[in-house]
Amino acid sequence: MQEFKRLLYNAQQGNVELSQAWKIIKPMLISGHKFILSVKPEKRSLDQNAKLHAMINDIAKQIEWAGTYRSLDTWKRLLTAAWFRAKGENVEMLPAIDGHGFDIVFRHTSKLTKSECADLVEFIYAWGAEKGVKFTGGQDEIT
Repeated sequence: MQEFKRLLYNAQQGNVELSQAWKIIKPMLISGHKFILSVKPEKRSLDQNAKLHAMINDIAKQIEWAGTYRSLDTWKRLLTAAWFRAKGENVEMLPAIDGHGFDIVFRHTSKLTKSECADLVEFIYAWGAEKGVKFTGGQDEIT
């Protein structure tokens, strides 16, 4: 059997999908097969990712940090680390493995759920507004 993945978007549809999955795996379980059941929130969408990167790009073009304009990648790390700290999630600063400086270690934005990504976007809007950033994409909400 191949992997059985379904997006569950409401209780009725979820019940149908879970019933179908049960019909498939029940006889296999009875015959001794083993399965892994994994249920997790939906990850960020492509639209959210595009919005996030557009906002960070706007910041990278308009704001100097520590005396210079920083790359989109650097701003993404700075903003994401600040957001994680603001919501109480652990961000570690570890000695670099080559012995030169320190590295910040935290979850990548590609692992964010849709609601987490929406929250990060709101955090960036708020931070940018405080700094006078003009966002080119408007403030339309992407959930």
